[in-house]
Amino acid sequence: MTTITAAHAASPGSGAKAPATARTARTGRARTLGVLAALVTTTAWGGQFAVSSSAFAHVDPVWLTAVRYGAASVVFLVLLALREGREAFRWDPALPRVAVLGAIGFGGFNLLAFLGLTRSTPEAASLIVSTMPLLTAFVLWARTGSRPRSTVWWSSGVALLGLLLVLTDGHPARLVRGGVGWGELMVLAGAAAWVVYTTGAATVPHWSSLRFTALSAASGSVVILGVALASTAVGWLRPPGVADLTAVGWQLAYVVLLAAVVAVLCWNSAMRLLGAQDGVLFINVVPVTAFVVQAALGHAPHPAQLLGVAVTLLALVAHNVAGRLRASGRP
Repeated sequence: MTTITAAHAASPGSGAKAPATARTARTGRARTLGVLAALVTTTAWGGQFAVSSSAFAHVDPVWLTAVRYGAASVVFLVLLALREGREAFRWDPALPRVAVLGAIGFGGFNLLAFLGLTRSTPEAASLIVSTMPLLTAFVLWARTGSRPRSTVWWSSGVALLGLLLVLTDGHPARLVRGGVGWGELMVLAGAAAWVVYTTGAATVPHWSSLRFTALSAASGSVVILGVALASTAVGWLRPPGVADLTAVGWQLAYVVLLAAVVAVLCWNSAMRLLGAQDGVLFINVVPVTAFVVQAALGHAPHPAQLLGVAVTLLALVAHNVAGRLRASGRP
């Protein structure tokens, strides 16, 4: 911390500039860290769709999600205990709210997205997830009653057009022939659930990012495990055996350590450092990563799909730029 001496105070303007420079430097460092954290998250999430879908032949999506966040939650809680000690686990009036947010975010997003992925493609799922900046406006409308501005409506329409190009591969007739179905709708509902979770983090500003992540993930894991056990009890699912888990060892390592532990910690940190408006924009990296991964696996996208990705990303960037101009007071 900079100390302002009497000599500094006697020099005209010097006492004001030093703290201002320090604040600017801190802000710059925080923004850089936020950008890096957001890029780590969205790159990891972009790859998780292809990685997860390759594991479904051995482990059901629900059980894969239960194993994934069961293991990740243990890591989160251990990190929290080491970092903040017992104080982080004491009762707080905000705890029930955080538990509900965790159930919605981790339970809703992961279960719906993974189940939807069994009826969709990694490319389509990742592009649907990238619409989170637009979904945020509608979630806040439902929560606060603040109607989205006209820019949200037209950018949503353009983004939807791009999404339909990807889903139908440029053939609109597929819409009436089953080219778009429950899988895509489930992924969209999951993305909306994650937006509810992300925006809800602002209701506990006195909590650290690690504490919010660990305790919300733990509550979400309980919900996911409950769904898995109940579905198994009625005969809908078969729990994975040791051989099943061994067969998808590298996929589990990816979705647990990178796409869950590292990615979620980085995501919540990025939201604190950048703010929701700027942070959520980095979700645009998800479909880019997903398409690159699929291309590397030999599934090259068609021209209509690439056009659809470009249209959707253009709409999302335009939405963010319009928000920035409005915030700065420029027409």
